[in-house]
Amino acid sequence: QVLPAKLKKYWAQRFRYFWRFDEGIQIDEEGWYSVTPEAIAESTAERIAQLHNSKKGERDYGRLCVVDAFCGVGGNTIKFAEWCEHVIAIEIDPARLEKARHNARVYGVDDRIEFILGDFYQLAPHLKADVVFMSPPWGGPEYLCADTFDMDQMPFHTGQEWLDRARLVSDNIVYYMPRNCDPAQLAQLFPGAPCDIEMNMFGGVLKAVTVYY
Repeated sequence: QVLPAKLKKYWAQRFRYFWRFDEGIQIDEEGWYSVTPEAIAESTAERIAQLHNSKKGERDYGRLCVVDAFCGVGGNTIKFAEWCEHVIAIEIDPARLEKARHNARVYGVDDRIEFILGDFYQLAPHLKADVVFMSPPWGGPEYLCADTFDMDQMPFHTGQEWLDRARLVSDNIVYYMPRNCDPAQLAQLFPGAPCDIEMNMFGGVLKAVTVYY
């Protein structure tokens, strides 16, 4: 199979997305654009596990449940399963969900993950967890064409609507968002709550931001 020219830069960095790529990792075109680099996913999972650890005195393992609201091909889901007790991985595309399930088996963590086919926005009222991790659709690589990413113009729902939906599950929310987001807009999404904006570097450049509420 010939790799489309637009994906060649992602292919060149495939081991940064999945360290075990050559062991049978499956990924589709949208996955190349949207998967979180593994080092960033690892850092996020470790931080969540340590911030919300309910087992006093234990640093290295989070006895908590994390919802990955948009699991895609499983990049973040796998790391949450390595650091946390239980993961609820939600994906609206059935083929992509099966890729996430397969990739979790490659990493040997599929037994800690509950895979759900569906729309997080519709499922949220029926879920309970300690933390919700969200990386809603950004609108494809074109999001970088704007000087500032406007969360009011996101596909399907606004950034505020997504966050309000996540709060039906938990007030502990982690948002993985484009690097050109407005920090003030991010902070305004959850008035009164602490907002820690983490800058995620990848290959020496700013890749994205992770926001912890």
